Amino acid sequence: MKISLSIDSDYEETKIIIQCNELDSSIQELLDFIKGQETEFLVGKDGEMQHILKPVEIHYFYAEGDSVMAVTNDGTFKLKEKLYELEKLLPSSKFIRLSKSVIANLHELSRFEASFNGTLCVHFKSGAKEYVSRTYVNTIKEALKLNRRKNG
Repeated sequence: MKISLSIDSDYEETKIIIQCNELDSSIQELLDFIKGQETEFLVGKDGEMQHILKPVEIHYFYAEGDSVMAVTNDGTFKLKEKLYELEKLLPSSKFIRLSKSVIANLHELSRFEASFNGTLCVHFKSGAKEYVSRTYVNTIKEALKLNRRKNG
C-alpha cells in the first residue's frame, strides 16, 4: 500500500482519496476509522432536554413511527437523524443493521438465539432484546466473523 501526504496552506479543507482495485477488509477498516472520527457525538432529546450522546455509549437505534430513538444506559433519546443517515455516519465495524427498523452496536450484544421462523433473537448486555430479520442474518454472521478474526 502506497501512502502520499500533501500539506499546503492553500487547501481549504482536508480531502482523502483512496484508490484501490478492490474494497478489502483493510480498506474498509480505514473507511470505518475515518467515519468514526467524523461522528464524535449525536444529540438526543428527552422531553425538552437535549443530551450529548457518544456513539460508543449507544446500545441500539430503532425507528418508532416517524422518529428514531437511541437506547443507552441513561435512557432512550429521540434523534433528528433517520436510520439510513445513521447507517452512513457510523462505522460498519461497530454498528450493524438488524432489521428495517433497528441498528445495533456490535459491542453491546451479549448473545444470539435462533427463533422458530429462521430469524435470530439478539440479546443486549443491558437485558434488552431485538429480532434480526432473515434478510440481515448473513450480514450479521459475516460482521461477527470479521470482528472475531481481528480481535482473536
